[in-house]
Order: sequence, then structure tokens, then C-alpha cells
Amino acid sequence: MVTKVDFFLILLYNKDLVMNKKTLSIVIYVFFSAACFLNAEERIVTLGGKDGWSKVEKTFRVATGKGKYGYDSLTLDTNGRKVSSSTDLLLDFEGDTVSDSAGNYDIVSNDILKTKDSKMGKGSGLSIGAGGLSLSGKNGSLFGTSGITGSFLIEFWIKPSVGENGERVFSWRSSRTVRKNLLYQIINAGFYKNHLEWSFTNVFADYTENNGQLTLSSYSTVIPNVWTHHAISYDSSTGLLEYRINGRLETLKYVTTNGKEAGGSICQCNLGVVAAIDICPEYTGLIDDFRIERTCESDTATAMRYDSYSRDGGSFVSEPLMISQDAELTKIDALLDTPNQTDIMMYVRSGDNYFSWDENFPEWIPVKNHSKIKNVKGLYFQFRADLYPDGDGDVSPSVMSVDMHFKEVEPPLPPFRVTAVASDSSVTLTWTYSVDNYTGGYYVFYGDRPGEYLGSEAVEGSSPVNVGNTNTITFNGLKNGKIYYFAVAAYPKVNEKIMGTLSKEVFARPLKK
Repeated sequence: MVTKVDFFLILLYNKDLVMNKKTLSIVIYVFFSAACFLNAEERIVTLGGKDGWSKVEKTFRVATGKGKYGYDSLTLDTNGRKVSSSTDLLLDFEGDTVSDSAGNYDIVSNDILKTKDSKMGKGSGLSIGAGGLSLSGKNGSLFGTSGITGSFLIEFWIKPSVGENGERVFSWRSSRTVRKNLLYQIINAGFYKNHLEWSFTNVFADYTENNGQLTLSSYSTVIPNVWTHHAISYDSSTGLLEYRINGRLETLKYVTTNGKEAGGSICQCNLGVVAAIDICPEYTGLIDDFRIERTCESDTATAMRYDSYSRDGGSFVSEPLMISQDAELTKIDALLDTPNQTDIMMYVRSGDNYFSWDENFPEWIPVKNHSKIKNVKGLYFQFRADLYPDGDGDVSPSVMSVDMHFKEVEPPLPPFRVTAVASDSSVTLTWTYSVDNYTGGYYVFYGDRPGEYLGSEAVEGSSPVNVGNTNTITFNGLKNGKIYYFAVAAYPKVNEKIMGTLSKEVFARPLKK
């Protein structure tokens, strides 16, 4: 590529061209015009990559992950459980240390290891046989308070290595006194013949069947090395106790005095002495998103909540990016990863005033990666991408970076020479025309302090004055004896709102002579 210096030297050493002042003036003019042309480069604004995603304004079901070259990428967020107003406990295994995201339980002891082999989010817990995780509930939490509990839900994901008889995923042991008799209370979730079995002993008041012990066993076989979701819920308004795997009902029982939905009294869950809960005390395998809710209702009722990613997909939108007046978006170069059956759709929109924009206005225009874009112009631009997983909701696409290519209107050069001549109550300015071929006119700035062009007393109007495509103007109505400062800037033919840089400042003092 020929640089501006190279171009000038080519002309300078051609003796046939530089024999007189007139020819030299032509040489200098051509040099500046060519220099301006050669310096007009396409502008690129990057989202992601080494610049990060700070320009992203909104995300929906989208999270950051690690992309190629070690930079953050944007990928679909997993259906990981979140803390809500009814959440009593949430262990999502996402942080550097295991903790209750709801803040209602303290860690007593922990032998669970962190691993990246997760069902939801970026991490899960690995239990290697014994110890597990022990937590004590604060006052007001489900297992940190004695008495009637109301409705509750206990849910988690597990991926057992074997699922041997006797392995336990959850355990709580305590006691309460009834009519001066001490009753031991137990809640267990453990494996028996490749099924996960829940047992409640003396937990429900006035439930006397089978000596106060109630058992719910899964109908489905728990398969080793396969993630499955387990949820046990109790409805204190009906006495209904349900056990579900992957959202499907496995078994249920009405905890009433007659064991039926109607005709008997509801046996309320009544916990005795406060005691710690143990998660994975005797279990080998992975566990993820262990959550307790103070309600029997759950956002897990929808089958899609058990896919790793929502099959409806997710999206992210950039903030409105201010480029320059009448800029044109020419191409999108995005670094994408779209595994089999996944997809990414990209859209752009533009306008001169983003304050009037909403979700659907201006209209989003679909664009193809690496393809030429036409007729997308304005001062502000916005980018959107919709991400879709595979049909099973197990695999997500990702966006590593997005390069937005813009063609900007080149601001014209300022006049090379400006002169000011004072007269009675007036100053006449003249200047040389800008040395380019796309100047459309000039703004003249004036004021009574250097560099501060806030003048308003001239008959020709307040600063700046649009004088059109001329090279002289006389400012009338100025105050004699007062010094005024002037500067001139050019604007292009395509849009007078695009102003170039200011010329060198000149000054003059009107006087009555």
C-alpha cells in the first residue's frame, strides 16, 4: 500500500512537475487530497474477544463462558435453580467454595469436592463415599426451627457412580416429645435395589400407620452415570406428598388420618429439636443444584426445566453504539461456535436518535455472517443475537466475538489559511477553500475569549454561523474596541451535521477610524 509519505516523495522527485511555484502548488494540493483519500479507513467496533462484553446491554437466558483463545464467550445459560422469595436453601456449587446462596444455612463440615462435570451451571459437587456436607439452619429456616413447617419442596440433581444399597443422598435425624414420650424423627433419601427411596419417620403429626413411618420409592430405576432430577414435595393444605423424577410423577401419598384425599384430617409436618441436615453422607457420585423451597409449588413443573438449556433459546442485545453521523454498517464478522443442530441468528438496527427506540422499533434486520450489508445507516447502531440449543436441550452454541464494520463519512479538512480584517463595528473573514473535493460548506465560530466561541451579538446570528460554500463573511453589529476570536470548520456535501476540525484561530478588534 502506498503511504502518504511515499506518495509525496514520488511527486517531489519528479523534476518535470516541480519546476515552478504554480506546479508546486498543484503538487501540494494533490498531495493533501491523496493523503485524505488514503487515510480513509473502515472503522471496526468489536463486541467480545479481548475487549470483553461490556457493550452488551441486556441478556436473556445467556451467560458468559470460556471461548477460544481464553476470552469470555456468550453462551446459553443453563436451567440452573435460582434463589427466589420462597427459597430456603440453594447449593449450586458455582463459587470457589460451597455455600448456601439463600444465606439461611451455615456449613458445619464439608467433604464434597468441586468438579466441572455439571448438569446445570459450571460446577457440581463430587461426593466420594463418606462425610458429605453437613449444614445447620438458622432460626426461621425449615430445619433451623422447631414446629409446624408448612409446605416444602426438596429437589436436586444426582449422577451416581453405582447407586449401591444403603447409599444415602439426604439425611436428617432429630426427636420430639409427644405426651412425655420421646419420638425419634428421621428423614432419609437413599438407594434400595437401584431405586431412590424416601422415608419419613415420626415426622408427620398424628400419622400412626406403620408406626409413624412413611416410605415413597421411585418407580423408575436410577441408572449409574446418568443425571436425573429428584423432587419430593409436601402440600400442607391437602396433605399430598409427591415424589417426581425429571418432572414425572413416580408415586404419591396423602398424609391424612385415613390416607385419602378427603374424609380425614391432614397430618402436618412437625419437626422437633433443631438438628443439622446431611447431604451425601454416604454416597459416591455427583450432585448439583440442591434446593429446598418453602412451598410445594415449583418452577420445575415444566418439562423443559429438566433440559440443560431451554429449547426456546436465549438472546443478548448490545447497547446503542454511537458511531458518527450518516455512518453505514457494511458487514458483520462474528466468531461463532455452532455445534450440530444448534443455531445463532444475528440482527442489527440503526437510527439517529435511540431515545425513541423500544423492543421492536426500529425494526430488527436479519444479517448473515461475513456477508455485505446494505442500507443500514445512522448515528446509532445496535446488535442482537438469538442463540438456540440442539433438539434435546443438551448443547449450546456460543459467540466468541463480533466485529461490526462501518463506513464513515470522512470529515473535510479545515481551511489552511484564515484572515480577519476589522472595520467599524464589523470584522470581515476570508479563508482558503478546503483542499478536498467533498466539502459542502463552512461553519464560522466567533466569541470574545480565545477558544470560547459563544458569540451572539453579530447581526449574522449566534455562533456558529453556517455560511454555505463560500470563503468570506462579514460580521456586523460588533462592539468597537472589543476583541473577537474566530475559527472556521468545514462540513461535507452529504450532511452538514458532520463537522470537521477547526482551523487555526484568528482575531480582530473592530474600531471606528
